Amino acid sequence: MSIDQASLGSVEVSLTPQQRFEEYLQSRGLRHTEQRRYLVDLVFSRHEHFDADMLIDNLPRKGKPGYVSTATVYRTLKEFVDAGLLNSFQLDGRTVFEHDYGYPQHDHLYCTQCRKLVEFQSDALTELRDAVGAEHGFRVFDHRLIINGMCSDCVKSRRRKKRKQDLV
Repeated sequence: MSIDQASLGSVEVSLTPQQRFEEYLQSRGLRHTEQRRYLVDLVFSRHEHFDADMLIDNLPRKGKPGYVSTATVYRTLKEFVDAGLLNSFQLDGRTVFEHDYGYPQHDHLYCTQCRKLVEFQSDALTELRDAVGAEHGFRVFDHRLIINGMCSDCVKSRRRKKRKQDLV
């Protein structure tokens, strides 16, 4: 999945994702296996939105060093979300994951043609969210907004298509 990222910066954190996950596992009495370590490193080696299938496609095949089973990938992704390392949301009928730990609150523009996600922050949107919450006596912690539409590249490519009358 393509990602177009505005400079959102980062949030100061005291632990690395690996340390944070190890702390989470210890609190649950779970082992920090080599496969889990490998997945944390892989997921946090670059910033992109992904689904489980995309992650699995980037893993070594069975019998190769670094192999992780499909079941372990799904289980570990859920643990990453529970540990506060990743956020998950539904997009086009699939679960998409993104970094949460060390990353600021943000929203998305989603191109329904090319599937590009653009991350953005908006103070005006946050103010509106808080005002609406206060108006209804609601204490807001966070929100998720995905605006569906068409990116400028896809709009341009649609305009360039030849019509039958242009071919005469």
